[in-house]
Amino acid sequence: MSLYQKFCIEKIDERGCLKEFSLQYPENFNFAYDVVDVIAETEPERKALVWCNTENTEHVFTFSEVRAYSNQIANVLRKHGIGRGDRVMLVLKRHYEYWFAAIALHKLGAVMIPATHMLTVGDFSYRLEAAHVKAVIATPQDGVPERIKTALAQIGLSAQLWCVREEVPGAENLTAAMAAASCEFPREETRAEDPMILYFTSGTTGYPKGVIHDHTYPLAHIVTAKYWQQAADGGLHFTVAETGWAKASWGKLYGQWLVGSAVMVYDFDNFDPKQLVQVINRYGVTSFCAPPTVYRYLVRKGIPSMPSLRHASTAGEMLLPDVFRQFTEQTGLPLCEGYGQTETALLMANFKGNDPVDGALGTISPFYRIELRDKEGKPVPVGEIGEIVVLPSQNGKTPGIFSSYLDKEEQYRYVWRGGVYHTGDAAYQDGKGRFWFHGRFDDIIKTGGFRVGPYEVENVLMKHPGVVECSVIGVPDRLRGQAIKAVVVLGKGYTPSKETERDIRDFCNQKLAEYKWIRIVEFVSEMPKTISGKIQKSVQRESGSSSF
Repeated sequence: MSLYQKFCIEKIDERGCLKEFSLQYPENFNFAYDVVDVIAETEPERKALVWCNTENTEHVFTFSEVRAYSNQIANVLRKHGIGRGDRVMLVLKRHYEYWFAAIALHKLGAVMIPATHMLTVGDFSYRLEAAHVKAVIATPQDGVPERIKTALAQIGLSAQLWCVREEVPGAENLTAAMAAASCEFPREETRAEDPMILYFTSGTTGYPKGVIHDHTYPLAHIVTAKYWQQAADGGLHFTVAETGWAKASWGKLYGQWLVGSAVMVYDFDNFDPKQLVQVINRYGVTSFCAPPTVYRYLVRKGIPSMPSLRHASTAGEMLLPDVFRQFTEQTGLPLCEGYGQTETALLMANFKGNDPVDGALGTISPFYRIELRDKEGKPVPVGEIGEIVVLPSQNGKTPGIFSSYLDKEEQYRYVWRGGVYHTGDAAYQDGKGRFWFHGRFDDIIKTGGFRVGPYEVENVLMKHPGVVECSVIGVPDRLRGQAIKAVVVLGKGYTPSKETERDIRDFCNQKLAEYKWIRIVEFVSEMPKTISGKIQKSVQRESGSSSF
């Protein structure tokens, strides 16, 4: 029996499709002790982490080594007063120390706060103060320690700062401290419902919210890894994500190790599709997950043979049908989309055993009860757009769904209004049971009595040769209620003008139903985005409706 099966009950049909899934775990479940340490004890030489960087340095870590290094960090942190419930921020890019530090924090019962190294001083100040952070473990690179120190000084917060690998003025050297620490660490008491991880959202509609998950969160990602990403026992899974984002939890640690797959990590700063393919082939990656942006680049540059790759998945933004088709034609692998949020685990996906369809989110995870509802809270018929809502599990607990917002109880109650979790995302279900994404529920455009999802119009816009990036929003219109406006970044060879606007409108409107026609085009040099790269439609709606 595989280790993950100790914590779940699953029912699979003859095609290998997951039909039912539920969890079973002790009240003191802790991923660090009950998964990492158990594997280290029973299979000490099992491969856990394969790491390389752009300088051709590489390390392969076994579970025995992960246990030892995480124990050393746990001893260092405990010596400095870090314990159960304390909040520690990790700003470690794709350094392998992230995995050791994460497991160490879980063992201590401390709350891990992953953060991207791209944060500004103001971003750090907000997060450090909001979370009352007690310590920070950071990369020595890219001026990160200096920005953190400046942020701490600005808010008057006294927090311990550690850096890895190098001596940094004003910071302790964690690597040196580990060398002097014991590799043994006796189990500390923690509870499954204790807070384990705190992610700040990207803040598309306001200040970032602190999303808190408990120690059952890793178990919810068994479905993510096994049935969507199809990480295999003895395989090597590669998710392209920096550790500051929730996608790292989805694809670089919990579910993969639970189902027996090692994790591939490529430590890079500047994205190069050719190098990604080289990593896949050099190390024999068997399953791969990346945002659509990566696949667009791969298709554009031409995809070399990747003989070891058995499965490819994607999530996070719009996937163009042409990219889906070309990738599949060149590799023989269909791209399997998935959907979820920072607040959740995987909610919908093109799961193992089902044939993926380009553009479709797939079907509902058997782990969750999900419906599409209108603004009055009523279920919508097949074919109509509704908000994706999650119903509580039968026993009242819903593992994988966040346990609270940081110091925002009223906001937490609001998203759980009516006894269901409101994702704020819109979709519709077709006659075959597949779900199709239509953007944020609040982004749905009501024009002339019709409801239009921005996604479908953006999908057509991106086919115009002059459109590099686009965003579709609704703006006030006296006759229609709202008019459809396209905000467009042009490519080389195209200049903003009435002629270009007319060309884009004509190109798109010939392919769209009349009620979806673009009425206004605005040209911009760049889109307003969150630190995670998501377009802020709320900012665009507030900026007016100017056009050429």
